[in-house]
Amino acid sequence: MEVVRVVLCDDAAQLRELTRYGLEQTSVVRVVGEAGDAATGIRRTAELRPDCVLLDLSMPGMDGLEAIPLLREASPETAIVVFSGFAAERLEPTALELGADRYVQKGSDFDDLRRAVIAACGEREAAL
Repeated sequence: MEVVRVVLCDDAAQLRELTRYGLEQTSVVRVVGEAGDAATGIRRTAELRPDCVLLDLSMPGMDGLEAIPLLREASPETAIVVFSGFAAERLEPTALELGADRYVQKGSDFDDLRRAVIAACGEREAAL
């Protein structure tokens, strides 16, 4: 299996570090970039063209929901997995409608998060 390249976009540096550690516990996922805000995340995605962006919704300035269409425009082939502390039943439909591929609630097991990232990349690739 090819390595899935991920950009992490979350304003909490410690959470990005923990998420990187959790995702990279397998040789299948590699974090290739990070961003502490949505605008930087969009720029990093346009530059790096990762397989997936792991996107928080609650960030200063532009929030994740505003960023989803801009990420989709910047890199249509990149899967977008929302990784949020907001309850999925509350915002998942909106995130998916805006162009996200998956929604994972923070606090989920890292195995589940990795599976969601890998599945979203496979689905995005098959759709193109």
